[in-house]
Amino acid sequence: MDASQADAYLARIGAARPAAPDAAALRELQLRHLLAVPFENLSIHLDEEIGLTEEALLAKVVGAGRGGFCYELNGLFGALLARLGYPVTLLAGRVFGDDGVPGPPFDHLAVRVEASGPWLVDVGFGRFAHHPLRLDSRADQEDPGGVFRVVDAPDGDLDVLKDGEPEYRLEQRPRGLADFAPTCWWQSTSPASHFTRSPVCSRLTPAGRITLSGDSLISTEDGERQEREVARDDLLAVYRDSFGVVLDRLPRQAPKESH
Repeated sequence: MDASQADAYLARIGAARPAAPDAAALRELQLRHLLAVPFENLSIHLDEEIGLTEEALLAKVVGAGRGGFCYELNGLFGALLARLGYPVTLLAGRVFGDDGVPGPPFDHLAVRVEASGPWLVDVGFGRFAHHPLRLDSRADQEDPGGVFRVVDAPDGDLDVLKDGEPEYRLEQRPRGLADFAPTCWWQSTSPASHFTRSPVCSRLTPAGRITLSGDSLISTEDGERQEREVARDDLLAVYRDSFGVVLDRLPRQAPKESH
């Protein structure tokens, strides 16, 4: 990522180039990213190839004004932070299922960033922490997104908990973006992946969150949740107006269940 590409990325998230790669700037960059760039799996339902190269991700997120899922968003954000002078390490995570068992390796990509200590940065997990989390603390960390805690796990891994429930298990071994390509392909093609079941687009807002799941628009503002069904003819406008995502066609929808 060159300087002009970094500047375009910063403009995409409405952030100024930080004077120094410190913890305060990191906190601001993460929050602005979450407010500007949606978590979305639309490429899967538009039959678009997901390329895990810096060039492909820049073209999608910065050039086309799109979002993505963890491999794309955290992979590219990590590259931006490295360009801004932060020491960055990509980490592989395993997302906990409803049964309390962590999923397969490379199920998730998160970022370790050094800024007067180690921080967990994650802009690709949907409803998660708004601010970076200390990786070297085992105390509760209060955040607008919940109460988080990092705890030691077997084999030197770390479990990340939200409101007392495990979210994902992190390896601490450094990884490269290409290491995630096979699982990214599986997540985007397998019928067993929850990403292939229905299109979703979700973004943090100053007062809550807004999500379009299939044709259901869910907004939460100051703790109050509202949901409404969007007519198919209006979906492109909702993607554009609520998420800044401009599409020339609609993603495939999951078939309606019959009753």
